[in-house]
Amino acid sequence: MTIKTVEFDTELIKKYDRALPRYTSYPPATELKETFDQNAFTKALKVGNKNQTPVSLYCHIPFCETPCYFCGCNTLITQQKKFADPYLDYVFKNIDQVASLVDSQRKVNQLHWGGGTPNYLNLEQVEKLWTKITDSFSLENKAEISLEINPKSVDKNYLLFLRNLGFNRISFGIQDFNPQVQKAINRIQTENQLFQVMEWIRDVGFESVNVDLVYGLPYQTLETFQETIEKTIKLNPDRIAVFSFAYVPWLKAVQKRLPEKALPNREEKLKILQMSIEKLTDQGYVFIGMDHFAKPNDELAIAQRKGELHRNFQGYTTKPESDLLSFGMTGISMLHDVYIQNQKRLKDYYQNLDANYFPIQKGVKLKEEDHLRQAIILELMCQFHFSPDCLKDKYNIEFQGKFSEYFAPELAQLNELAKDGLLSIEGETIEVTSAGRLLIRNIASVFDRYLKQRQQKTFSQSI
Repeated sequence: MTIKTVEFDTELIKKYDRALPRYTSYPPATELKETFDQNAFTKALKVGNKNQTPVSLYCHIPFCETPCYFCGCNTLITQQKKFADPYLDYVFKNIDQVASLVDSQRKVNQLHWGGGTPNYLNLEQVEKLWTKITDSFSLENKAEISLEINPKSVDKNYLLFLRNLGFNRISFGIQDFNPQVQKAINRIQTENQLFQVMEWIRDVGFESVNVDLVYGLPYQTLETFQETIEKTIKLNPDRIAVFSFAYVPWLKAVQKRLPEKALPNREEKLKILQMSIEKLTDQGYVFIGMDHFAKPNDELAIAQRKGELHRNFQGYTTKPESDLLSFGMTGISMLHDVYIQNQKRLKDYYQNLDANYFPIQKGVKLKEEDHLRQAIILELMCQFHFSPDCLKDKYNIEFQGKFSEYFAPELAQLNELAKDGLLSIEGETIEVTSAGRLLIRNIASVFDRYLKQRQQKTFSQSI
């Protein structure tokens, strides 16, 4: 079910705004431990082979020529392109390791290159990586094949090359059109550049374009960000993400270069968020959830209407039954009962592969209880609805006992949220209201049994 309107209640948002996981997975990545037994990863791959589970692939290209001061991604800053070839050689080793254990009959339904900056690679390197992946795995004909680009360092020929290889979706970061904001975050790209890149993307035939905006950056005001929203609407992307900037300089040292005193206050951020939601939905974009918007005919919006939307470490996706396999440093793989993260330091990533080990830094094996709570959280995050009936029908979970008795403490908490109008409960069915959609992380967190054990500073604010 899709609720087209979003009720914006400032006082409720202030009341519930706190640091929470984004639930791109459950358990969240904070539960991955370095004591993880690597044999569990091999066993999980074999389970996927037995079940012929489809495959989703991710490749991390960490390099950026210059730092963006707001960035929270895992990147390596260098203008020396000599590092790309040896990095790809090790990624190829990583691919060989995993592909040798994956049944060749399993189909890849999704492929994504992220970063960093994937178009840091030259055309020859792009083709080498593409060929390695397509030689090692079997892509289905209608696979979703996407990558992120930096619009400052791409031309029409590069985009045409990507499209001819087989990429059909593309995303790029705008953050903000305002020159003062761009200078403060060290991400200067002119309005003309952004519109030119979008024109090229459409000209060469990409099927879908996603753009990212960020609110809460230095020097942003309601008025300046309204201009950014209006220009973004003119750009006419298929999907728009409007992320809340998480200022965490104790975790991301590069953010210390931002002028802290120029950051908008909480009230201004809420005004910016409200304006963004109202303007985008008025223009026909569907509020998918949290910070994502899509055109009504986009696959994300369609999947949500059908109750088939899903989330993984890449965010919202239409591919719910896939094993996500990631290559490159820091990449996170997400199999049915195992999550792993590759080494975060390039030196460690290389050393593991030289020793013929999986380059795994940490991981977690899911328990039966994790699968149960994962299903509930996924349904709430993606469909804004949960009924115990879906556990067997959709997730193949045999739940013994009465749901309302087993989750009595959680339902008591939800009843408190219901008093504030965030949701309704009929029998054992939970329905998120239009006011609750903005606070869906708060609702989902009720079923998170790990949350009390974690440091709140680990997460971004829920709004």
